[in-house]
Amino acid sequence: MSIQEIVSLLNEVRAENILLLCHQNADPDALCSASVFSKLLRRVIKGVNVKIASPEGVNKLSKVLLSRFSIEVEVSKPDFEAADAIFLLDTNTIQQLGEWSEEIKRTDKPIIVIDHHASHPVTESLADICISKEDSSSTCEIIFNFFRCLDLQPSLEEATLLFLGIAFDTKHFILANSETFKAVGYLVEIGVNPREALQLLTLPMDVSERIARLKAGQRLTLTRIKDWIIVFSHVGSYQASAARALIDLGAHVAIVSGKKGDQVQVSLRSSQEFYKKTGIHLGNDLARPLGEYMNGMGGGHSTSAGMDGVGDLDTVVKYSIKILKSKLKC
Repeated sequence: MSIQEIVSLLNEVRAENILLLCHQNADPDALCSASVFSKLLRRVIKGVNVKIASPEGVNKLSKVLLSRFSIEVEVSKPDFEAADAIFLLDTNTIQQLGEWSEEIKRTDKPIIVIDHHASHPVTESLADICISKEDSSSTCEIIFNFFRCLDLQPSLEEATLLFLGIAFDTKHFILANSETFKAVGYLVEIGVNPREALQLLTLPMDVSERIARLKAGQRLTLTRIKDWIIVFSHVGSYQASAARALIDLGAHVAIVSGKKGDQVQVSLRSSQEFYKKTGIHLGNDLARPLGEYMNGMGGGHSTSAGMDGVGDLDTVVKYSIKILKSKLKC
């Protein structure tokens, strides 16, 4: 699928109102890709009205970008009926839309998914067009390639937003590949100042996140499967940050859960060494089956994934160990 096919579909349904949805607590890749894509759509489809919405708003870094670039994002539930087409950007599973997921299930409007995570079967089944490119570093890199396919050049502001989204999702280019660096090089040639841009992605860690990380370390349980160190923990918030911290401490795989009522949210991280030597893809091989087992959904990248489901934390631990032992042939 390509940007040309997306434009063709939008013209076919005579789309005048387009809704772009980001996942809950939208990060800079989700926010920047949505912002730039909205501008691109306005360029190629004259007179179209595009709105961006994100359930539960955006994260701390994205709030900085909202004010810096005057990006408008709806937090309250948008009017799904008024939309002629709905896009899911950087959103691997509809559960990442929270309560809005029910609207996606019910709608008869065209649904287009643009994402750089491994595609999820349920999301694919709902989509009229699904562009899922896991070899892209970020959703912003996919949007960048749309410009190239249309032989258009991003404005300086658009280029800066694309740079920021790519930089965020590659952890300041640690996870970048050759295609990513080509894209970044092109954006810098347009006029992006890397030093100034990267400063926008630097925020001091607040006290609550520090405490969550420390509590995750205090509460962790450790198991060894062959030569691999697998750790589990639970915190009320900042599960992703806590999981990253546990990998930095020395774990090969970190699975950190949080519970609200009967709802369980899980962040999974692994080291590059673990993925390269075992071939275990956290999104496909662990988060997805775990989500299905817990009556929810899971997915993500090879070394970074998430899951939302129903149940208790002990189930997360036991079933994760079962899956990992099976994959590692124990």
